[in-house]
Amino acid sequence: MAAMARVRFGDFEADLKTGELWRGGDRVRVQEQPFQVLAMLLARPGELVTRDELRQRLWPADTFVDFDHSLNTAINKLREALGDSASEPKYIETLARRGYRFVGAVRSEPEASAATATAAHAPAAAETLHDELPTAPHGVARGLLALIQVMYLVFYVVALARLERLAPTHAYLGQRTLAALEIAILVTATIGIAARLYWLACVGFDFRGTGKQFRRVFPLTVLLDLLWALSPLLIWRDIGLGLAFAATAALLFLPFSQRNLVRMAYGWEPRR
Repeated sequence: MAAMARVRFGDFEADLKTGELWRGGDRVRVQEQPFQVLAMLLARPGELVTRDELRQRLWPADTFVDFDHSLNTAINKLREALGDSASEPKYIETLARRGYRFVGAVRSEPEASAATATAAHAPAAAETLHDELPTAPHGVARGLLALIQVMYLVFYVVALARLERLAPTHAYLGQRTLAALEIAILVTATIGIAARLYWLACVGFDFRGTGKQFRRVFPLTVLLDLLWALSPLLIWRDIGLGLAFAATAALLFLPFSQRNLVRMAYGWEPRR
């Protein structure tokens, strides 16, 4: 299998030349060392790859690291990327104190026949390589995403509950402007509540297509969130002008931080 360039297993495809892992057309974020571990296991499917072999390949003798901790971290990150587990392995089986074995079915492509497939992924690779994000634990990214959805839900509900205070506080805007503003708040808050409940369900059930779907609606999401980012200015009389501007600045940043969390947790569908 030394000449193979691409290896398919389950829903995944590993490009051993570029060090990329794909799933259903979406690039899966894997750091260099976990991918090297995967490459060694895929080169010898069904066979034991000892911990000493992995140490010699990934951490040469002149490298001073806590080998056991570093290898365990690499294996855990690899399993997280593959959706695998040590207790019920679909791909990577642990042989206690000896090493690891790849137990999934492997289908390889020789280097010559992989050229077309590589070209198909090239635009996506070019797009993502120049914009790499830090790798975050999947659970942490999911947790922060869920907190953002809950924050927006509370934000919308509180705004709707206090909607009747808009007219008395901002009578200077005029009746027509106030009526249009109230309709805009009602419509956008209703859409926002439905959207946030949907994303909260996606994150709660760890839906793998979240990144693909979020990218498709991201322009509309940004528009909605930027409109609501101005809402603290409506209550500046209650909280003060400085705090209102500070809250607006934080809300302007939030949609883009949310996008990055989605990318870190679920990847980002390449543009077609």
